[in-house]
Amino acid sequence: MRPAIVVLFAAALAVANPAIGQEWPQKPVRIVVPYAAGGNTDIIARITAQHMTTAFGQPFIIENKVGAAGALAADYVAKQPPDGYTLFLGTLSQLGPVPLTQKVNYDPLKDFTPISNIGVDSFVIVINSNMPVKDLKEFVEYVKARPGKLNYGSGGLGSLTHLVPALFLQRAGLDMVHVPYKGTAPALTDTISGQVQMYAGFPSELKGHVGNEKLKFLGITAEHRNPSLPNVPTVSEFYPGFTALTWNGLLGPTNLPEPIVRKLAQEIERSMKDPAFRDRLVKMGLEPAQTTPAQFAAQIQKEYAMWGDVIKKAGIKPE
Repeated sequence: MRPAIVVLFAAALAVANPAIGQEWPQKPVRIVVPYAAGGNTDIIARITAQHMTTAFGQPFIIENKVGAAGALAADYVAKQPPDGYTLFLGTLSQLGPVPLTQKVNYDPLKDFTPISNIGVDSFVIVINSNMPVKDLKEFVEYVKARPGKLNYGSGGLGSLTHLVPALFLQRAGLDMVHVPYKGTAPALTDTISGQVQMYAGFPSELKGHVGNEKLKFLGITAEHRNPSLPNVPTVSEFYPGFTALTWNGLLGPTNLPEPIVRKLAQEIERSMKDPAFRDRLVKMGLEPAQTTPAQFAAQIQKEYAMWGDVIKKAGIKPE
């Protein structure tokens, strides 16, 4: 191949793929967040962006795109060029329950490049204190004796605060009536007042209610007890093997070049060795959970199938 042709060929490759022929990143990188500023996912994105900005010497900028339970942001990222300059700080919801319960314009298994998990969150099962039970075992016995007569609230049909209790009820063989609310706050409020008997929320949402005489904390769906709620047993202490987790992780559009994926994944791995970074996650009630891209992809595939089965058994129809 003559020298002039070689130069032209290399130039064409560099135009087709900006990651070839130059070092990424050469300009600011956007991290799209599917929720409003101030929530757990947004905070995780911001501390991750801060670490990446220092590590790569280019600004990592947060962009909040709110709507359709995060589907708006996911769809936006899925349609961006795979050049490493638009990333997604997504959650289990956008890669599992949301596409399974509503119409979306992206494929959760084909339209993204998983990079790494960052933080795992769990759920706490709470009940109104008027219920005459002292622990999860007695609660199960109480509900089993009253099929279809008790209810539980959630933040909306198909939300994780709906699906996690549905999974528990399926595993425990219980029949309760689901009452969907427009958001988690009214669902929790009505659990406290006794309008509904059960609710499953995030530790960060519920830890402020420890000591509330109108709530009983029955169990947390993590593998281990949460440091912010040390006196709350895990559900698996009563039902071995039961866990129900959600996560916050970094993804890019499909076909994101492997060198960029590797750089980002390695940097998240380094961040997990930073005590300050880890402590900020723990204080939010999260468990730091870095994974390789392959591990993260396998996790997404497994959970998509699992939640699909829960949704089918719960009789939830896609909207």
